[in-house]
Amino acid sequence: MQTENSLLTDLKNTFRTGGMTVKLIFVNILVFIAIGILEVVSSIIGGVPGTLVLDLTDVVFALFTPIREFIVKPWGLFTSIFAHYSFIHLLLNMVFLYSVGRIFEQFFSAKRLLYTYILGGIFGGLLELIAHLILPSVGGTMVVGASGAVMAILVATAFYQPKLTVSIWGIFNMRLIYLALIFILVNLYNAGMGTKDGTAYFAHLGGALLGFLSVRNPFSMNNIINRGIRIGDGLVSVFKKRKTNSGNFRYSKEKAGATKRFKTDEEYNMEAKKRQERIDAILDKISKSGYESLTKEEKDLLFRQGNQ
Repeated sequence: MQTENSLLTDLKNTFRTGGMTVKLIFVNILVFIAIGILEVVSSIIGGVPGTLVLDLTDVVFALFTPIREFIVKPWGLFTSIFAHYSFIHLLLNMVFLYSVGRIFEQFFSAKRLLYTYILGGIFGGLLELIAHLILPSVGGTMVVGASGAVMAILVATAFYQPKLTVSIWGIFNMRLIYLALIFILVNLYNAGMGTKDGTAYFAHLGGALLGFLSVRNPFSMNNIINRGIRIGDGLVSVFKKRKTNSGNFRYSKEKAGATKRFKTDEEYNMEAKKRQERIDAILDKISKSGYESLTKEEKDLLFRQGNQ
């Protein structure tokens, strides 16, 4: 009993302190366990395709690519990016997520990693839907897995730091940008050839596209990830406000005559330019001497910029 409690405590501490990469891995594993439990229950009650429990698993976690099914089950666009139906699929995606996610978090915030993962998975799902709509014979009728989301993180990191070199299985070194390009080309080839091996190649390419777009002017307010963060924060704020109001009926009121001064475009652009120059200098330092060579002030600045 004490050992079990110790293990549970260790897992909680790992989840709490492990960063967003570890949190995403935990969520994927928990969803996999939930799916496994549903499958065990289904087998106990004599489950075959068409059984309520198995159908429920697909309805909740899978993205249905036939447009008629997607319209009535649109949530699969989100839930599918955390779901895996095979252990090998889960293992490969989580190993890759851990590898590239840790690198990503050296340059950007945990929140940005989360939104890149989610939006990358959604972009991948949308491209898979479009491909199936244009070419119904493409791919399968259901898609699950974090591959598109992980692809987004890989491509974002690679295109943000094209000179960054990583070790491949401890055997040889390669620039991350080359690894990303290899994955993109392989997926382009298989998607173009109509390869039918159960892999959602268009979902991978959709994730790659999001990853590329996410690092175009990454600190601009119009950046796709920054827009997503603002929308997400707004929705969370509305939800919290409703919850607070429904609980105690409190409300707040701005002080009369209070005004807020907004920056002009010229002021904003000037500050953004100076900020970007400072960030570029820090990134050059990382490329030459590694992340650990940064001062605490430089690390804090990099973190704050990634969180904007």
